[in-house]
Amino acid sequence: MNLTVKVVEGIEKSILNVAGEIDAYTAPKLKEALLPLTKVDGRIVEVDMENVNYMDSTGLGVFISALKSTKESNSTLTLINLQDRVHRIFEITGLDEIMDIKATIRGGNE
Repeated sequence: MNLTVKVVEGIEKSILNVAGEIDAYTAPKLKEALLPLTKVDGRIVEVDMENVNYMDSTGLGVFISALKSTKESNSTLTLINLQDRVHRIFEITGLDEIMDIKATIRGGNE
């Protein structure tokens, strides 16, 4: 499956709507869209992952890079609307303890 990434720019906040699968093949597309947003000083970046039904460790790497970038540029990163199976990856790795994950939706396309 492919990955679609749409950016909605606001005055102080950018929302990244992500849909599809995040894996070794699609992660560079996510990184290309996400990292520049996190480098804007004081920017609020929300990643809406409601339509992401699969993510592997490559995707985690993108979010770790984005988190590091937010620390350097005083911006914030929040992940919202994660499906259970994607949220579980963050729990297993302990990244849910250091990343701001707001809402988790149950189920998805099981």
